[in-house]
Amino acid sequence: MDRLPTVAVVIVNRNGDDHLIRCLEALKHQTVQPQNVVVVDNGSKDRSFERVLDDFQGGYVIRLHSNMGFACASNIGVQSAEGVQWVSLLNNDAFPEPTWLENLLEATSVHPACAAVAPRIISDRDPRLVDGAGDLYHVSGFAWRRYYGQPQTLFAHTPREIFSAPATAVLYRRDVFQELGGFDEDFFCYFEDVDFGFRLRLAGYRAYYVPSAVVRHVGSATQGMKSSFALYHGHRNLVWTYFKNMPSPLLTLYLPQHLLFNLMSICWYAARGEGTTLVRAKVDALKRLPAFWKKRRAIQKRRQSRLREIRRELTHGLLLPYQKTRRFQTQ
Repeated sequence: MDRLPTVAVVIVNRNGDDHLIRCLEALKHQTVQPQNVVVVDNGSKDRSFERVLDDFQGGYVIRLHSNMGFACASNIGVQSAEGVQWVSLLNNDAFPEPTWLENLLEATSVHPACAAVAPRIISDRDPRLVDGAGDLYHVSGFAWRRYYGQPQTLFAHTPREIFSAPATAVLYRRDVFQELGGFDEDFFCYFEDVDFGFRLRLAGYRAYYVPSAVVRHVGSATQGMKSSFALYHGHRNLVWTYFKNMPSPLLTLYLPQHLLFNLMSICWYAARGEGTTLVRAKVDALKRLPAFWKKRRAIQKRRQSRLREIRRELTHGLLLPYQKTRRFQTQ
């Protein structure tokens, strides 16, 4: 085990309570123990902070007195995890199986170009189903987890390169995470991992999926799976992700699909009585687009990946986003 790189685990918690304790208990049973575990308590209002102080050993807790958002809290945790080569972000409602961390770390030596590694995520409610096997990013700007809701007996068993790794239980090279500025804190939460994964790819790094590393996931335990909060932030942030990261030739080529997807999303959710939330998300995204266009210039200036490589890893198919919209699952 001495040949494996050093790693810290960062858990962002907000009102996690029993989920958080179960998550920490799962870490105790890892075949490879992390050098450090950092719990960033993001302004919890329940007993989370007190319980973790009572039960937590082998790491430390950072308490934020208000909800700073998942992106900011994650950056704080990664920044504090000094002296390690890799850092794992682990949701407070994600429960890794014993060989999870060992198998992720083993994969880093097999794929030296990778800077992000994703495990196989299965549903905690129904372990027969896949909750995610890496992220797909469509040319319209929509993203979703591969094989979500599919039987794991049929899918998600093949290791492969992926577009991006969900922050549910991701392993990042810490130096690369810092080099690229971490998560965009303007996002607050949702889609920040897709945005970072896109920036990672533009900078010439790769992300890989490792099915032998398994995590059980409750999913949206903090905000609620179909809350207006999740809907607003997810659909606002996907616009920012698209305009920040899509290289200019591909932006010109696929902009009609992006505009169509946003229009169809508003119509879809309006029919479900949630049109006001979608319109507010899109209007707020457009209001701040000039600021994100400035970020775009810096990102595109440092691009190392070729256009054909980026285009190859994008998901295509005009109707595919609309088939997936009903399954839109916040991460």
